[in-house]
Amino acid sequence: MRPAAQAVLLSGTFVQLMSVTVMQLAVPRIRHDLAAGSGAGQLALAGYTLTFACALITAARLGDRFGYRRLFVLGTVVFTAASLAAAAAPDMGTLVTARLLQGAGSGVVAPQILSLIQTAVPADRRAGVLGRYGATMAIAALAGPLCCGVLLHFDPFGAGWRIALALPVPVGLAALASVRILPDGRGPAGTGRVDPVGAALSLTGLVLLVLPLTLGQDAGWPAWTWLSAVLAVGLLAAFGVSQRRVRHPLVHPEALTAATTRWGIAAVLLFNAGIPSFSLLLSLHLQGALHRDPLVTAMTVAPYAIGAVPGSRLAEAAARRFGAATLAAASGGLAAVSLLVVPALAAPAPVLWVVLGAGGFAFGLFTASAFSLVLSRVPPPAASSVSGLLPTAQQLGGTVGVALAGVVYAEGAMDAAMGYEAFVFLLAAVAAARLRRRTAEPLGGVPWTDSISPPKNC
Repeated sequence: MRPAAQAVLLSGTFVQLMSVTVMQLAVPRIRHDLAAGSGAGQLALAGYTLTFACALITAARLGDRFGYRRLFVLGTVVFTAASLAAAAAPDMGTLVTARLLQGAGSGVVAPQILSLIQTAVPADRRAGVLGRYGATMAIAALAGPLCCGVLLHFDPFGAGWRIALALPVPVGLAALASVRILPDGRGPAGTGRVDPVGAALSLTGLVLLVLPLTLGQDAGWPAWTWLSAVLAVGLLAAFGVSQRRVRHPLVHPEALTAATTRWGIAAVLLFNAGIPSFSLLLSLHLQGALHRDPLVTAMTVAPYAIGAVPGSRLAEAAARRFGAATLAAASGGLAAVSLLVVPALAAPAPVLWVVLGAGGFAFGLFTASAFSLVLSRVPPPAASSVSGLLPTAQQLGGTVGVALAGVVYAEGAMDAAMGYEAFVFLLAAVAAARLRRRTAEPLGGVPWTDSISPPKNC
């Protein structure tokens, strides 16, 4: 795959994840400007990840059938149009609707990016591209709050948060203008059929799981949230059973038979149960309990973003040399950082900068190496399934983590919330350690050979 095509794909990854974090700083100002309650603000924040997570598995298989580039274009069109609608929203209802559509567009695009990398990049160069993909995620997740903080503070043209929400629009338009340089791959013969029962079970189950996690805390956890969660577990269990019995399953059987894939997905899910909530808690605590304005908040967390850059740059070399031990070390490091945040907030500023810089380094190291460590060992027929499962685990982990951390923060303040963060990062370290035990080869030695013909425009 040509460098220009890689740039188009990675730009899509960048704006998708930046759109998650932009709202973390923007929600208080949006609620004030649009006279909205906390529930609506929470839905505007988490509605994006709701539809993002729910679309991924089905979108991966649709890419197999109709072509990855075609689905990339469709998702980018929806995402870009919804980003513009969110920026221009006259009321909270319109904004929430736009955010739901924006998340759905992202959910369609994300698995196509990974599938194109898996099918269009030769095996001996794939780890490097996946490393750059992970580095892009790390930087994007932290660029949102920084950009939004600057725009909210200086408020150009009196439209600070609206400009922040519109940042993805020019990137999306540029990607659409350049889309013909992308390869035009699709899944191997026999993988393109979409199991309608599996699609219905997975979509409904994921919606019923994520929705109460998104709205339950602000609603006081009424009975419907618990009923929804129980139904979700039943539907997702039925989905798992159905995938073993249908001729064309939505998730390829080989996607979860390998222990490395299972433990890799578990590590990604657990790690992301801490990452979005970690940065969200910092933003809420600095702006709420400590009464910092958005720009001061953005500058306070800037070392976290800065630390992610060298972590991302070293990730590929660390993964090649140490394998999954890299993920375990990064997760353990963030657990230690979480326990140091509260004391550092009461210490002189340089102490907090060092702590957050170390956390950012660990974040970049994990994020830039996790997908390459897992995907480099996926059998080609299962590539699109895992391309949907990994970002699904990422988004579900983030949604669950934000809900749980929010409950802990509301009940026990910042020290208890950081205890939660340390706990889930330690669980991620355990999963990564199990992944290490199951890993037979270093990252450079890929045991699978491509059985898929190279896409056009390689």
